[in-house]
Amino acid sequence: MDLRIADDSGTLTGSLVGRADELLSTRRFLRQAAVNGGALLISGEPGVGKTALLDAVAEAAAEAGTRVLRAAGVEFEADVSYSGLNQLLFPLYDAFGELAPAHREALRVALGFGTGQPPDRLLVSNAVLLLLRATAVAQPLLLLVDDLPWLDRASSAVLGFVARRLVGTRVGFLAASRSQTASFFEHGGIPEFELQPLPAAAAEELIDQRFPDLAPAVRRRLLSEARGNPLALLELPGALTGPQRLAAASLPAVLPLTRRLQGLFASRVSRLPESCRRLLLLGALDGTGDLGVLLTAAGEYDLDDLAPAERDQLVHVHGNSRRLAFRHPLIESAVVEVATSSELRWAHHALARTLVTQPERRAWHLGEATVGPDEEVAGLLEQAAHRILRRGDAVGAVASLTRAAELTPDAVDRGRRLAEAAYIGADAGGELANVSQLLDDSRRASPGGSLYASAAAVHLLINSDGDVRTAHRLLVGAIESGGHGYDADDPALMDALHTLLVLLLCFFSGEPAAWEPFFAALGRLTPEVPAPLAVAAASFGDPARTGQAAASRFDAMVAGMSDEVDPNQIVRIGIAAIYLDRLSDCRDAHWRVVRLGREGAAPARRHLGVLLHLCFDDYHSGRWDEAAELAEEGLRLCDERGFRFVARYFQYVQALLAAARGDAEASDTLTDAILRFAVPRGARAVEVYAYHVRGLNDLARGDHESAYQHATAISPAGRLAPYVPHALWGCLDLVEAAVRTNRLTEAAAHAAAVDEANLAGVSPRLALLSAAASAFAAPDDKAEELFEAALALPGVERWPFDLARVRLVYGERLRRLRATARARTQLRTALATFELLGARPWAERAANELRATGLTKPRTGTRSTVLTPQEREIAELAGSGLTNKQIGEKLFLSHRTVGTHLYQIFPKLGITSRVALRDALAALGDDEAPEPDEPP
Repeated sequence: MDLRIADDSGTLTGSLVGRADELLSTRRFLRQAAVNGGALLISGEPGVGKTALLDAVAEAAAEAGTRVLRAAGVEFEADVSYSGLNQLLFPLYDAFGELAPAHREALRVALGFGTGQPPDRLLVSNAVLLLLRATAVAQPLLLLVDDLPWLDRASSAVLGFVARRLVGTRVGFLAASRSQTASFFEHGGIPEFELQPLPAAAAEELIDQRFPDLAPAVRRRLLSEARGNPLALLELPGALTGPQRLAAASLPAVLPLTRRLQGLFASRVSRLPESCRRLLLLGALDGTGDLGVLLTAAGEYDLDDLAPAERDQLVHVHGNSRRLAFRHPLIESAVVEVATSSELRWAHHALARTLVTQPERRAWHLGEATVGPDEEVAGLLEQAAHRILRRGDAVGAVASLTRAAELTPDAVDRGRRLAEAAYIGADAGGELANVSQLLDDSRRASPGGSLYASAAAVHLLINSDGDVRTAHRLLVGAIESGGHGYDADDPALMDALHTLLVLLLCFFSGEPAAWEPFFAALGRLTPEVPAPLAVAAASFGDPARTGQAAASRFDAMVAGMSDEVDPNQIVRIGIAAIYLDRLSDCRDAHWRVVRLGREGAAPARRHLGVLLHLCFDDYHSGRWDEAAELAEEGLRLCDERGFRFVARYFQYVQALLAAARGDAEASDTLTDAILRFAVPRGARAVEVYAYHVRGLNDLARGDHESAYQHATAISPAGRLAPYVPHALWGCLDLVEAAVRTNRLTEAAAHAAAVDEANLAGVSPRLALLSAAASAFAAPDDKAEELFEAALALPGVERWPFDLARVRLVYGERLRRLRATARARTQLRTALATFELLGARPWAERAANELRATGLTKPRTGTRSTVLTPQEREIAELAGSGLTNKQIGEKLFLSHRTVGTHLYQIFPKLGITSRVALRDALAALGDDEAPEPDEPP
C-alpha cells in the first residue's frame, strides 16, 4: 500500500496524504538517530498506513546517506527462531568476520549460517549490537522492522535488547506493530506513537486522487465504511464493478473491515495465473523474502511469473536487495487461504528441499508437507523440538513435538511424543491449560502411559486440588515400572527424577520414607548419577547430614555457569545451591534467565525458578526491596500461568519480609494463606515455611513462647529433624526462643546438635548461625568468647540481617554483664543495620538496649550524614520521583549501581525509604559542604 498521490502516468509523487505531522516526527527521529542513535515504535490498526510510513522513512533515510536494513514479521515464520534476524542482517553477512570469534560464531549459528551448540541469547544479542555499532561507524544505519507481532520469539528478544542500547551509536531502530496485538517484543521504555486513521479531509483527498470517477453516493458510502483507514480507502473501490462505481448498480452489503479486506485480497489473488500464485505461495510460506530461496524452490518458475502480482500492487520485487515484499500481511494470508491442499504441500516440499542447511525450518516445512504417518519426518521434528527447547523456547518445542506425534505411525512412540509435549508444557512452558488435552491424546494413543505422562500429570495434580502424597505415589510408581533400565542417559528418566526432586515431592512430604524410592533409583543409575542431580539430592534432601559432601562437589558444577545457556540446567544448579547458601554464585546466570523470561524468551517455570532463587539470595544478603519486587513478579506470573503450588514460595518470601520489617498483620495473613493451601494437600514442607515465618514474627514482637512452639514444630529441640532442611535456617530462632522462655536445657541441647552437625562445612551463613546458637545457649563465663568467635568467622558480612541479630543478642548479653562500652559498640552496629534494612522491630529492640546502657539518643552510625556530590545528585533525583532505571539513564549508570548508592545514602540521612528523601535533603541544607567522592 502506498498513500502518495499519483500523477496521470501512475508515477508516485509528493508526500504521504494526510501524514505531514507523522512524517515530521519520524524525520526528526531519523536525523537524531543518524547522530546519536535511538529507537521508536509505530503502532496502529491494520491498514492504517504503518508500512507506507516506514517506506517513506526508508526513502528519506537513503537520500540522507543512511544505510537501511529491513525485515518484516511473517505469520508462517513465527515459530522459526531467528528468522526475522536472518532477514535483517543478511546484507551484513560479509561483516560477520570482523567480530570476535565468540560473537561471530554465535551469530552464524543463530542465523543458520553455521552449525554448533545453540548460542546463549545474551551472546547473540551482544554480537548483533557490536555488529551494528561497527557497521554504523562508516555510515549511519537504520533498522526497519514491519509487522512486529509476527516476528519470531528469538528475533524479538534480541531486537528488544538491541533497541534499548542504541544511544550514542548512529544506529536507529524503527518498528511497526498492529495496535492491541500481543508480541514477543518487549517494548517497555521505548518511545511509541500510534498512527491514527486519516482525518476526513485527508481521506477524501486520497480517494479522490486514486478514484476520481466515483459517483458521489458511492464515494460517501466508501468514506463512511472506511472510517479513515487508508487500506480500505484504496482497496474497497477496486472490488466494485464498473456499474457499481458509477452507482448504476447497488453496492454489496457491508462486512466488518478485517473480514472484508481479507476477502478482497483473496479474490485478487485468485484471479492471478497459477504460476504467479505458486511463486507468491512460496514467498508467503518462506517468510524471509529471499529471492534466492524463492527461485531455488520455484524450479520451473522465474521472476517474470510475478509480473501480474506486481502490476496489481500485491507485491514488490526489490532488485538491489533481492527481496520479495508483500504490500500487506493480509495479502500473504490471502495467498495461503486460496491455495489448495495440494499446492500447500508442493510449496512446503519445495522449501524443505531448498533449506537443507537449516534443520529446524526444513523439519517444519516437511511436517507441513506430510499428510500420512512418516517416522522419518516425525523424528526430524522431535530433534528440532529438543534444539528449540535448549534455546528456552518451550512453546515452540511443544508445537514441534505435537506435530511429530501427529505424523508418528507407531502408537507407543506417538503417545511418548505427546506425553513429552505435555510434560514440557507443564514443567517449563506454563501452558497448563493445554496439558490435559495433550495427556488425554497421549493416553488414547498409548494406554500404557509413560514417564513423561506421569510427570505431566503430577504437575497438573499439585497445581490443582491434588495432594503431595498422591503425586509422589504416581511418579514413583511410573519410575519403578518403567522400561528405562535406570540408564542415566535416558532423558525421560532424568526428567522424572528431577521432577521428583525439583517439584520437591520428596521434599514437601517432609517424611524420610518419601525419599527412600528416590535414593533407591539413584543407586541403580548407570553409569553414574549426573552431577546436578547428585548434588541437589545431597544438598536439598538432608543437608545437615549430607550437605558437606554436596558442597565439595558444587564448586566444580557452578564453575561452568557463566557459559550455560540452558535455562533448565541453570535452575537445577540453583536448586542445589539453596541450602548451601551459594545462590550468590548463580546470580548472573539467574538474571540472564529473568531477562529472557521477561522478554518471553524463557520458559515460564524456569523464569519462576530463578526468581525464587534470587528472592532467597536477596533476603539473606539484605536486598530486601529487590526481593519484594521479584516476589511480586513471581506471584503475578504464577497467577497468569496457573502455578498455584509455586505461588506459595513467593508468599513465603513476602511473609518473611513482612515479619522482619515488623508488619505482623501482613505476615500472619500470608502464613494463614500458606497453611490453608498446604495442610489439606499434605505439603509438610510448605507448613514448615509458614512455621519458620511465624517463629520469626513472634520473636520480632516478643512472643517468645509462641516462637518456641513454632520453632519446635519444624524440628524438636536437641535434634535436627532429618529431611527437613529448613530446620537449619531456623536453628537460631529455636535456641533464642528457648533461652528467652527459660528452657535452658533445651537451648543447650539444640545448640549442641547444631554444633555436632558441623554446619560450617555446609555454608558460611550456617556456620554463623551455628556459632551464634552455641554462644546464646552458653553460660555467661563462656558466652563472650563464643560470640567473638562467631563474629570473627570469614564472610559473615554477606548476611547482614543474621549478623545484626547476632550482634544484638551479644550486645544484650554484654549489657547484662555490665560491659557497657562493648555492648554499645555491638548494639550501635546492629541498630544501623536494622535501620538500613527497614527491620523496624529489631531496630526498636536495639535502640531500647542502647538506651538501657545510658545513651538517651542513640547514634545509628559512625559516619557523617554528609553526602558525596554523586550521592547528592542521585538522592535528589530519587526524591523527585524518578526510578532507579530513569536515574541510571540520566547519569549513565546501571540501575543496580544506583540502588547500591541509595543503599548507602539512606543510613547517612537516617531514613529507610526513598519516600523520606525530599525532607531529609531539605534538612541537610544546601550549604553543607560535601565530602569528596571516594576513589574507585
